[in-house]
Amino acid sequence: MEPLLKITRIPMEYELSVQHARLERGRSSPPVVEISRQRGGFTMRSRPAKLQLDSFEARNTLSPSTRTAISQNAQKGIQAASEAAESYSSEAAQMRWSRPGEGGEMLSQIFAQRMQMPTGQFQLSFLPAAGIDITYQAGDLTTTYQMDRMAFNLKLNNSEVEYIPGSVDITITQYPDVLIEYMGSPLYVPPSAEGFFTGGTVDIVA
Repeated sequence: MEPLLKITRIPMEYELSVQHARLERGRSSPPVVEISRQRGGFTMRSRPAKLQLDSFEARNTLSPSTRTAISQNAQKGIQAASEAAESYSSEAAQMRWSRPGEGGEMLSQIFAQRMQMPTGQFQLSFLPAAGIDITYQAGDLTTTYQMDRMAFNLKLNNSEVEYIPGSVDITITQYPDVLIEYMGSPLYVPPSAEGFFTGGTVDIVA
């Protein structure tokens, strides 16, 4: 005897879509090179030699300046006054210590001393007495040379790197199901009514 029921199981069907993790790098621009130039130069500095002649002291011995003449005359006046005071003091002392009746002789002696020619050592000198002060400054030559300089600046535009994580997508294309089919023939009550069912249309109105 064959089974009356046929049971069919339909399994679930699904599709998997897997996206692996990856690194994506953005679009980068080409590198840029910047060049800057600084010009050098050549510099020369020259200072000529200098010869300085100072003849002030030499001219002063020949023809004294007003200031020098005043100073020299003042020194001579002081010296003359000092010598005159000393001479008068000496003559007064001689007159004081003279004996009575010897005054005339003492005056004659004093006058004779005044009329005497100067004696002593004489010094021979040449003019001008002072030389010329000579100052010499040597010349100088300074040169400076600086080469041109160039600077290179390389700029790299590094693009950004983005991390994209992985993903798993599940798409169900068929849900699980159970199909039950009846494999037997119909049962008629009463059994004699089987002959009336031939597979046609039943008029339920009549």
